[in-house]
Amino acid sequence: MTPRPVLGYVLVVGAAALFAVNAGVSRVPLRSGTDIETFTSVRVTGALAVLALIALLTERSAFRVPRGRQVVLVIGLGLVGVAGLQGFYNVAIDRLPLSIALLVEYLGPVWVVLWVRFVRREPVQPRMWPALGLALVGLALVGRIWTGVAFDGIGLVAALLAGLCFAAYFLLGEHDTGAMTPLAVILWAFVVAVVAINVIQPFWTADQLGTSASLLGRLDHLAVPAWVAMAFVVVLGTTAPFFLLLLALRHLPATTVSVVAMLEPAGAVVVGWLWFAESLAPVQVAGVLLVLGGIVLAQTSRRAQPETLPPALV
Repeated sequence: MTPRPVLGYVLVVGAAALFAVNAGVSRVPLRSGTDIETFTSVRVTGALAVLALIALLTERSAFRVPRGRQVVLVIGLGLVGVAGLQGFYNVAIDRLPLSIALLVEYLGPVWVVLWVRFVRREPVQPRMWPALGLALVGLALVGRIWTGVAFDGIGLVAALLAGLCFAAYFLLGEHDTGAMTPLAVILWAFVVAVVAINVIQPFWTADQLGTSASLLGRLDHLAVPAWVAMAFVVVLGTTAPFFLLLLALRHLPATTVSVVAMLEPAGAVVVGWLWFAESLAPVQVAGVLLVLGGIVLAQTSRRAQPETLPPALV
């Protein structure tokens, strides 16, 4: 296939928009009585079913059972990069404003570069340090630390842990996968995640998904069955944007896809304002811009980045 960069950018922007909207839609079943564990179980199990269908139709070799070091890789990705990320992410978006939850989570690329520099001792571009400074100053402005912690403590911790899981996803994804394609790696990582999550909370116990759920925020006068919102989360909020990212990687390098995908936190600001009437003070808006600038600088500061896995599902 001949790379078409413009199409690649369109695909990534579309995926980021779907992920941002999904953060809002996810609140509907979560606040209708569905607990975090059940929500995560249904989302990940449903996404695995759709990924399996995609593999069946396009790449049946993805079903080959991993061997040797591949087993360790998919277990790590499944437990941390999928199950851990999804669990902490769901807690964060339920307890924090969307923009703040995603902003803190998307510090993941910063943790990646710090790990590479100080643990692996690999060289990075000098712009890493102003990038880190921008991100920290931006977070301080967003949280208005001079007035005390303005946000839910559990939500902030969950967002930070989601960011660490996000970083682990990229670090694990850089390991040699042998003959496994990205779709095969993600498919088996989801198999691991589904098994682990369903041991904790089986997806078939989702009784609350049959109830009516308010659309919240400016749409709180409207209601839909909770399972309708959950279906959006699985199909349009998880599998569709992930598939768009897979397609984008045929036209753009993974480093570029990862940076453009960071439009998601900015999109979450818009969703939070339009849907949930969430607003940020001018100083917090400045902080959001500083954090986004720091993240982009950090993501592009590595001198060599393997082109392996696409951005993690959020």
